Amino acid sequence: MNKPKMIMFDYGQTLVDEGRFDGVKATRAVLKYAIKNPYQMSAQDVQEFAKTLNRDIGRFLPDVRLSQHIEVHNHIFQKYLYDYYDVEFDLSPLEIEKIFWDNAAPKQITKHIDVLLKYLYDSGIRTAVISNISFSGKALEDRINLMLPENHFEFILATSEYVFRKPHNRIYELALRKAKLNARDVWYCGDNAYFDVEGASKSGIFPVWYKGALDEENKLTPSVDCLKVSDWLELIELFEKA
Repeated sequence: MNKPKMIMFDYGQTLVDEGRFDGVKATRAVLKYAIKNPYQMSAQDVQEFAKTLNRDIGRFLPDVRLSQHIEVHNHIFQKYLYDYYDVEFDLSPLEIEKIFWDNAAPKQITKHIDVLLKYLYDSGIRTAVISNISFSGKALEDRINLMLPENHFEFILATSEYVFRKPHNRIYELALRKAKLNARDVWYCGDNAYFDVEGASKSGIFPVWYKGALDEENKLTPSVDCLKVSDWLELIELFEKA
């Protein structure tokens, strides 16, 4: 087995395990900062409206294979969401989304990811991130740097900033160009069988399916060959044996 020159990682449930998402709780925290709310919209009201917007843009479909492969930036989404009801804030779009995200779900790094990242750095294997996420690239970078302060990621790609979502080949191609590497020299680690594993494989990148933080309700399995790991130490052991 040839070691890769770079390993790229997904964010959610791969680098950081985020618990069950509570949009109402998060919106309630945001609305505390409203300086104008003429219709007295509650967090529940706002979230019910957000659900209709998400449905209109093809988010969160039961079968992810049917989901939209174009990303909608959260700053645009939240602007429509709150402007619709004339809710105003004396906060920047970044501040609003950070308040929302920080209150939406508990978070912790996945088991042994910090150990793996140190091992890769010490071994001269480069690292980067590609995340399917509507939150801004700045919010994602800040969160990763908070949770993994000693990371050495060369770049962190939030699909919100680049139009295309995984599994679209365009986002993988962009990452390869940033890394100045051929697909054969790169591995991609992610928890999602479709977006991460199949997407990377179809772009010529070797996929690693991380199952350590999988939701038990997620029954989707990859239709392509991949390396499967349930603990990041397994990847270290594999390299040590190579």
